[in-house]
Amino acid sequence: MEFPGLEMLARSGLQWVVPEGGEMIPLPNGASLVAVPNQLPVGWDGERPRLLNPPSEGMSIQAVAALLPQGFTRTLLPAYVSPSSSPAIPLLGYAAVGFRAGRIWVAAVQSDLHRNWHPHYFNTEGLPRRISMMLQRFPSNRILRQLAHCALQYSCYTAQNIFYRRWEGGIPTMTACNADCLGCISESHLPVDSPQQRLDFRPSIGEISELGLAHLLQARQGIISFGQGCEGEPSLNAGDLAAAIAHIRLHTDQGTININTNAGYTQGIQQLCRAGLDAVRVTVFSLRKDNYMSYHRPHNYQFSDVTASIEFARQAGVKVSLNLLTLPGFTDREEEVEALLLFVQKYGVDMIQLRNLNIDPDQILKIFSKGGGVIGIPGMIGMLQAELPGTVIGSYTHPVR
Repeated sequence: MEFPGLEMLARSGLQWVVPEGGEMIPLPNGASLVAVPNQLPVGWDGERPRLLNPPSEGMSIQAVAALLPQGFTRTLLPAYVSPSSSPAIPLLGYAAVGFRAGRIWVAAVQSDLHRNWHPHYFNTEGLPRRISMMLQRFPSNRILRQLAHCALQYSCYTAQNIFYRRWEGGIPTMTACNADCLGCISESHLPVDSPQQRLDFRPSIGEISELGLAHLLQARQGIISFGQGCEGEPSLNAGDLAAAIAHIRLHTDQGTININTNAGYTQGIQQLCRAGLDAVRVTVFSLRKDNYMSYHRPHNYQFSDVTASIEFARQAGVKVSLNLLTLPGFTDREEEVEALLLFVQKYGVDMIQLRNLNIDPDQILKIFSKGGGVIGIPGMIGMLQAELPGTVIGSYTHPVR
């Protein structure tokens, strides 16, 4: 529903903002519009924020946002207010939307190629048949049954890629984690349900290696990735993963073997690098120690262990990416950007992957409400590109081999 008498309003952190041109693009193919449950939308009347009222008596009203496809980074949050009794909203990456010239626009910029991750290539009519065929081929592989569940119930793209035999395929292997990240999607640490069910078994080395080998031998631009949304921290399973990697590399040098990790268990990361790991993607909310610790809430490791893992991987010739969990109004604060620049310059990170943080902004900004000036997400990306010419700025893992 459009309110022609009001301008679009958005949020940067806790601040109301009227979007600027460089912060908005037409809604891209593959994006979806969603309601922000029980939240009341706010517009701009030219002088001040104004709460939108239902157009007629008896109608209810709630804010709308967009969920962006891979390759697009959110620049602003939707403008809404929460009734005092409103519960936390589901863990999604809400981006502000508005109308202009008869089209829907969204607060986003394109940060990577959209080709391999376009929703058109996923959830196809033939997916159930592909799943059935692979389950028949590997009837005893419990990982494959987990991936079938994730592919169909969660529409997980890396799970589906295993069955499509292409690109990056996820292989979950670990039940436990060594952190209590606020935005974890498989174990809730906020007053909201987790959107995914975590793996509940430890697969064998044979299950890991047979699935990984099959994918790398058959997939186009093949990548296998340990560390998925439906599991804990994969480096805690370093012994089995190292054995599986060694077995895979004994039979093929094709494709890329990647781990998505918090990198807190340095001994495990070292073991995996020695076994033949090609790429490490380290998830971080902040490169400032205090903020990092407050978000990730690690068990039995410190921020210094993360840096030690990155240093070892770089020295071992493994490609290192930062999976930067991005929240407008926090990630683009001047002090956060400065810390990121200094970190990448010091440790020689190969890539920064901008990942829209799926979380209720109000919940997390209760914890990280204080901060300095904000330069905006487009300004942050421009600064990273200018100051880090040897570092790729993107959104997802690219093949190394």
